[in-house]
Amino acid sequence: MVVGDFPIELDTLVVGAGPGGYVAAIRAAQTGQKVTVVEKGTVGGVCLNVGCIPSKALIQAGHRYEHAHGEESMGITTENVSVDFSKVQEWKGSVVNKLTGGVEGLLKGNKVDIVQGEVYFVDKNTVKVMDEKNSQTYTFNNCIIATGSTPIELPTFKYSDRVLDSTGALSLNEIPEKMVVIGGGYIGTELGAAYASFGTEVTILEGLDDILSGFDKQMTNLVKKKLKNKGANIVTKAMAQGVEETKDGVKVTYEANGKEETIEADYVLVTVGRKPNTDELGLEQVGVDMNDKGFIQIDKQCRTNVDTIYAIGDIVEGPALAHKASYEGKIAAEAIAGENAEIDYLAIPAVAFTDPELASVGHTEESAKEAGYEVNASKFPFGANGRALSLNEADGFLNIVTRKEDGLVIGAQIAGPNASDMVSELGLAIEAGMTAEDLALTIHAHPTLGEITMEAAEVAMGSPIHIVK
Repeated sequence: MVVGDFPIELDTLVVGAGPGGYVAAIRAAQTGQKVTVVEKGTVGGVCLNVGCIPSKALIQAGHRYEHAHGEESMGITTENVSVDFSKVQEWKGSVVNKLTGGVEGLLKGNKVDIVQGEVYFVDKNTVKVMDEKNSQTYTFNNCIIATGSTPIELPTFKYSDRVLDSTGALSLNEIPEKMVVIGGGYIGTELGAAYASFGTEVTILEGLDDILSGFDKQMTNLVKKKLKNKGANIVTKAMAQGVEETKDGVKVTYEANGKEETIEADYVLVTVGRKPNTDELGLEQVGVDMNDKGFIQIDKQCRTNVDTIYAIGDIVEGPALAHKASYEGKIAAEAIAGENAEIDYLAIPAVAFTDPELASVGHTEESAKEAGYEVNASKFPFGANGRALSLNEADGFLNIVTRKEDGLVIGAQIAGPNASDMVSELGLAIEAGMTAEDLALTIHAHPTLGEITMEAAEVAMGSPIHIVK
């Protein structure tokens, strides 16, 4: 029995301190609310600790290792390139620690209390926060749930020392000789490519017709070409059947082209999607509406059917993206403060940190036509850009989708170096209601990759300079 569990009163309780939760907590505090954020793991959530940030660090280290081998076409050759993977992991950890420490500082600087523990809802204004030893009651006027998601575990591929989820793959203390990746989405492709850069023999098994199904085939073809250059093998329309763990590896059985195949490797990485963390919060206790997949249903202000409870990030429908969660966190916090804030996914970018990088925002040509628009799709190749050539990264293109009647920019897709950075300008163009002419008349510095945006806009206007119409 807990003695002296007097309720702590709050304006707003935030459950989860990932990129949705910590941003929501800070914005809520900025509007004058008394805020506490509860996190059962480490501040920063999956993204900062075992997701976006460490994976990008590992990808970058892989690129550095590849580049260290030199480039004969540029007259650069090297010998005896080595990698100390324990130091790679140490450096990756230092990046994570700087960011998580920074987030803690930001929360404290905005007078947000950070509490370690797990939350269980008692009613629409009350939760119990429990750790290993104690239970504390909190009452609130409003609550923002931001508990994120976890990897889906296949019944025939139970996680172990050799059967890995994304967290396990990021924590290896060795570079595997061979790795099988089940699932060719962005997580599997990114991590598979990262290890392939270090020399691992990677096999990707994808059940659909192609990897990276959310992106245009012309874009994914560039990634497949680079993966094959790294020695990776991609098997599509492949259904993983099961795994047998051996003394020092795994045997993975899969079916492809009507035949059963077996492949041996050191590890198998399973990346077949993620599921929302909504099943251990006691949400049924307060009647929060969820669909059959466990996603919480929300309105335009991220409010659930229970007027005091809001939900954001991976636990609501839509792409499981950190920047979506952060955006929704701000909307929820501002809505609680009485501001006229609503979610608008007009220009939410999607990025795959593959080689080359892929990025998409707004409509594709296909989705625009399905939505009833008459459009032009205007493409400019990286190979016609001086900066791309000087980087020896000439593969790729930028495609702008414009409305035929007035040149309004309604979408863009980029495949090439720094696509993740370049896409923001196109997102701004969509949000601001800009036309191809607006982009074309914006003077871009030379020589830069950013000029490709200007050049594609000129293609849309019918007057390109650096390619022949």
